[in-house]
Amino acid sequence: MNMMHQHIEEDDDVDFHSFSHGLFIGGKWVEASNARQIPVADPSTEAVIAAVPDASVEDALAAVDAAAAAAEGWRQTAPRKRSEILRRCFELMTERAETLAMLISLENGKALRDARGEVAYAAEFFRWNAEEAVRIVGDYSMAPAGANRILVDYEPIGICVLITPWNFPAAMATRKIAPALAAGCTVVLKPATETPLTAYALAALYKEAGVPDGVVNVITTKSPGPVTSAMLADPRVRKLSFTGSTGVGRNLLAEASKTVISSSMELGGNAPLIVFDDADLDTAIEGAMVAKMRNAGEACTAANRLYVQSGIYDRFVAALTERMKGLVVSAGTDPASECGPMITAKAVDKIDRLVEDAVSRGAKVLCGGKKPDGVGFFYPPTVLVDVPADAEMAHEEIFGPVAPITRFETEDEVVARANDTEYGLAAYVFTKDIARGLKVSRRIEAGMIALNRGLVSDPAAPFGGVKQSGLGREGGSHGVLEFTEPKYVAVTL
Repeated sequence: MNMMHQHIEEDDDVDFHSFSHGLFIGGKWVEASNARQIPVADPSTEAVIAAVPDASVEDALAAVDAAAAAAEGWRQTAPRKRSEILRRCFELMTERAETLAMLISLENGKALRDARGEVAYAAEFFRWNAEEAVRIVGDYSMAPAGANRILVDYEPIGICVLITPWNFPAAMATRKIAPALAAGCTVVLKPATETPLTAYALAALYKEAGVPDGVVNVITTKSPGPVTSAMLADPRVRKLSFTGSTGVGRNLLAEASKTVISSSMELGGNAPLIVFDDADLDTAIEGAMVAKMRNAGEACTAANRLYVQSGIYDRFVAALTERMKGLVVSAGTDPASECGPMITAKAVDKIDRLVEDAVSRGAKVLCGGKKPDGVGFFYPPTVLVDVPADAEMAHEEIFGPVAPITRFETEDEVVARANDTEYGLAAYVFTKDIARGLKVSRRIEAGMIALNRGLVSDPAAPFGGVKQSGLGREGGSHGVLEFTEPKYVAVTL
């Protein structure tokens, strides 16, 4: 705890001491009704650095009450005013970027360079949606029969329950909160208990930026099932937006179906990365390193399966292995770190299990591949070759710094392999032939394709997947519409 405050107190504008002592409901810090707390550990050291309240069902419904009390006032706030408040959120996040990045590194473990990138990305959702807030326009047209006019208005959908994961504790929250607020909705955010401090830090920042009390509420709980079910059962809640595993997403959809709540789901991935013979090797390597090792592989968009055509295979494998061997593995807050720890010991055990399974089926380890001893939830950057199609990691998210590489011969072969999954979030394609790249992009069953680049996420673009990778889109002009309902009025003039 003292180590965290030693870093954080360098920014006198934000009081981080309060973030481990209260739920944020109605613009105030309040104790959980059950007085229980949830410890928060630094994955780099395994030391407990803070504790946050363990909200009960009653606390969750109090948060819904606060959101309901603020709903009409925020709904009636002029779009320009909402826009200015969102813009101020962006400005404050940018001003406090280093402090927020340090906090993310402490509770999440990610390398400070990745945390800085996350803060910039997270803040951008406020800038983008500040601009979208004044551009939610309706439609006006003549009915084809000529009898009346058709007016369509886009209204705020209502109170939103937002559930976010631990791997991007700032960006996954702002990607939902910013468009919800732009649309005129009020929200209850339930962040992951592994990384709650960032969510509470940002809650204070929103208040400072001028977000009215009750418009954003934040609760943490060790009982997500009952707490979430209670909120979804409240008839005032009209939107669920969830980022997390496909399994949990299925359960939440079942809960939401009971009250027919609009649901947006950003779920699991199993992203293929395809390198054709004619790809620029340096571009492909740089892209693969970003796609695989951003956030140490703990991302739903991470390249999970690397397919490399025979003509470039040997050179690609050698170059990628050299890069992976050279990465600095250390605590996330270490400025030299290029690969921080995983989030928990359980996460490391899963990665180790997947690697051992692949090796048992004939895969070869070129670097890494062994769970280290010592303190912290670390796993070394790992390259595997000759990974068979029946390996568990070919069908399950690795969520770690492991690059399994498989050789392929033809375009049809690799497209079939890429699509051989229940997921369809992201994919990566490297080729100098742009016509082929676009053709392959059309053939791949994924919501997002990165062509000759390793980064696909952009606040100005629609983020989301197909098949069991989710429903709906976040970001771009699509993102704010997820938090609206179109209302049609027939007018005879």
